[in-house]
Amino acid sequence: MKKLLFLVAAVFLGSNISNAQSDYTFAAGLGLDLFSGATLVGPSAKYFFAEEHAGQAEVMFETGLTTITALYEYHGAFSGADGLQWFAGGGPSILFIRDFSTEIALRPVVGLDYKINDVPLAFSFDWRPFIGLGDILGNEVGAFGIGVRYVIE
Repeated sequence: MKKLLFLVAAVFLGSNISNAQSDYTFAAGLGLDLFSGATLVGPSAKYFFAEEHAGQAEVMFETGLTTITALYEYHGAFSGADGLQWFAGGGPSILFIRDFSTEIALRPVVGLDYKINDVPLAFSFDWRPFIGLGDILGNEVGAFGIGVRYVIE
C-alpha cells in the first residue's frame, strides 16, 4: 500500500512540475500599480530565467510620484488550464516623491499569469501589499498590480 501511495504521489508531483513550465521567456508591455487612491502606469517586463522562476521589472508614474519595482516570482501551473499559472514572490520598490524625498518598500506578491495560446499576449493580476520602510508613506495592504504584455520570446 505504501508503494502504491508513493507511486501515485510521484506521478502527481511529476505531472505538476512538468506543467509548471512557462509558455514564454520574455514579455514587455504596460503595467498598472493600484494602491491608496493612486493609479501608477508605466512599462513592465517579465523574464523567465528558469522554467518556474521569473523576474519582473516596472517603472511606474503618477503625478508627483515615480516608482521602480523589481520582483522575483516563483510560478506554478494549474493542471488542465493551459497558459494559466499562479505565482508568488516579492521584491523592493523605490519611490521618488515630488518633494525630492524617497521611500523604500518591500512588495510581497501573489497572483495569476495567463498567456493566450497561439497569441503573443500575456496578462497578469496580482496582490502586492506595500510595506514602507521609511516614515513617509507607511503601509498599504490593498495594493494590486495589472499587467498586459506582448510576448517577444
